[in-house]
Amino acid sequence: MPYSGLGLAPGPGAMAPPKDVVKIAIQMVGAIPQLIELQQSKPLTSVLKDVCDVWSLPNAERYALQYADGRQTYITELNRGEIKNGSILWLTTSPDQEAEGLYNGIQSNNVDVKSDSLKRLASLSQDVTFAQEFINRNGLKQIFSIVEEGNDTGEILAHTLKAFMELMEHDFVSWETLSAAFIKKIVSYVNMNAMDASVQQLSLSILENMVPSSRLLFELVKKEVTVDRLLTHLQVTNTQLQLKAMALLIALLLAATDAERRDIMDYLRERNVRQFIHKNIIHSSEPLGDEMAHYLYVLQSISLNLHERRMRTPMDPYSQEQRELLQSLRQTAFESESETPTSNFSTERRRSLCAKEFRKLGFVNNSNPAQDLYRAPPGLLALDNMVYFSRHTPNAYSRFVLENSSREDKHECPFARSSIQLTLILCEILHVGEPCSETAQAFYPMFFGQDHFFEELFCICIQLVNKTWKEMRATQEDFDKVLQVVREQITRTLSLKPTSLELFKTRVNVLNYSEILKLRQTERLHQEETLAVPVLELRERLKPELLELIRQQRLMRLCEGTLFRKISSRRRQVPVADMKALLVGKECPHTKEKSSGKQNKDVLELAFSIVYDVEEYCLNFIAPTRYEFCLWTDGLNMLLGKEMTSERTQTDLDVLLSMELKLRLLDLENISIPDTPPPVPKPPSNLNFCYDFSHAEQ
Repeated sequence: MPYSGLGLAPGPGAMAPPKDVVKIAIQMVGAIPQLIELQQSKPLTSVLKDVCDVWSLPNAERYALQYADGRQTYITELNRGEIKNGSILWLTTSPDQEAEGLYNGIQSNNVDVKSDSLKRLASLSQDVTFAQEFINRNGLKQIFSIVEEGNDTGEILAHTLKAFMELMEHDFVSWETLSAAFIKKIVSYVNMNAMDASVQQLSLSILENMVPSSRLLFELVKKEVTVDRLLTHLQVTNTQLQLKAMALLIALLLAATDAERRDIMDYLRERNVRQFIHKNIIHSSEPLGDEMAHYLYVLQSISLNLHERRMRTPMDPYSQEQRELLQSLRQTAFESESETPTSNFSTERRRSLCAKEFRKLGFVNNSNPAQDLYRAPPGLLALDNMVYFSRHTPNAYSRFVLENSSREDKHECPFARSSIQLTLILCEILHVGEPCSETAQAFYPMFFGQDHFFEELFCICIQLVNKTWKEMRATQEDFDKVLQVVREQITRTLSLKPTSLELFKTRVNVLNYSEILKLRQTERLHQEETLAVPVLELRERLKPELLELIRQQRLMRLCEGTLFRKISSRRRQVPVADMKALLVGKECPHTKEKSSGKQNKDVLELAFSIVYDVEEYCLNFIAPTRYEFCLWTDGLNMLLGKEMTSERTQTDLDVLLSMELKLRLLDLENISIPDTPPPVPKPPSNLNFCYDFSHAEQ
């Protein structure tokens, strides 16, 4: 009688089975399956007796039930509650009988019997009930003997090690009870050049499990299996062997002390392991599995956490070494320019000059800049980053400092203050000082392409700060806003998983302030559910009306007038009708005159000229603010019949559209807007239902 259809809802008039009853099928090789209603309150011994009686099987105590699919777990009184309606079970030999048989089988002198017994042992050992029965018979001692004697190799040895691993997974026996001879054999399998790959994989897994169990085992494995040997396994083409070698390396790193961990990481850096991983594992033709991705994440996290000690250590004002590092920043930026050596100055004069230079460097406490580094985090890590930047990219460092030294105080981007805050931001983004997640897989491929990843990333991002500062035309009051934008630029770029720092640098610089604003606006539209087709259509219909409103505002501004800086002593009145063109920035004649770099930049941002038909005469202006520049250039472009092109136009339009859309959609709050309009119904067959008002008037 075939088994099918169990677990379906009862038909009309049928009574539903009680909650403690499940309908199941029980199979046995060579027998017709039994369909039974298993009463969960009935002892398993009684259930087995009934099943055996149907098939006329004596000695019911020698049998057990087992799931037919999956891991084929034995059914016990503890797990029987997990049986569901429609489950298929096997009637099989009981765990104690299997354990006894396999215990004898693995000692057989017949190679085939021994191999088959070890293979079945490796499979059944996944089940906790069987494992306990086998271990109770002192089965592990027999496995130790097979390994320690060393007479078996290849498939038999692989089955033995697999069975050992499965048995140890149940935590019935401590890893610390392993004999020295057994451990020595396992280590030898890892260190041999000519050894079956499956045996080496299992041996690496055994050592990986040993390492965290005790300090003694950690030291033993660390001594016997060198980092060089693990690196040899990482270089093979067998991806599973690579994976197990990486797992053991990670286990050693996690179990090591801070000093040991730092030594191992230094050695890995000497051996260019990051570059090898970047080239041969991350960019391998084989897909990167979840396990390897997790190990790479942990390796990245361990490496970044080496910065934690410096991050949490505030500057010591009495440390000569730290004070010298601080002074080196000033000397690199300014002393090369000075013609007069500071040693010729008096102490007071030298102190005053140093304070002035530290202020130009962007320290808040310029008389005692060490105070800026008392906050931890980022502590000394910020100082390390600044020194690295000044020494490894001296041209970029000098350009950053000197460029901002020449700006007005309120417009200068403070290097030191920015570096301290940026270091903190990078620590937060990269989770420096946070424990490794047990499941995370989010590593950055570019991390493995660069030894000094954190420092090099800082060098790119501190220049990004200066670039964004200029794009935002920021002042000191805008410091926090600029750093918020920089954080967003970094996180958005990192989310793209660039494969190298060069690619990161390219992408993060393309993601300028204007792009960030566009992205924010797009996301805001998504959040407000304003990307529905009807809303987009409404948005487009509103645009002309709102643009006209902006045009009127621009023209009114022109009528009101603005007080401009006087450029020329010549005065001339010219009719608006004679206007021919509008020039801005470098195209203006009055910006081509020689002036200081700082002055010229200000002029370029605010200058515009009106060209007239009469004698090609130009009327030159320098707007008092960028806001006035936008209003006037928009208004003049309108008079010339051109589009308004300033950034202020787009900003004003976005604000007005957002406000207008919110007002129009106020009544539709929490109502889903369909993408298409509802269909128009067919007209009625007649209109006789309409009331004729003419009769009422009569």
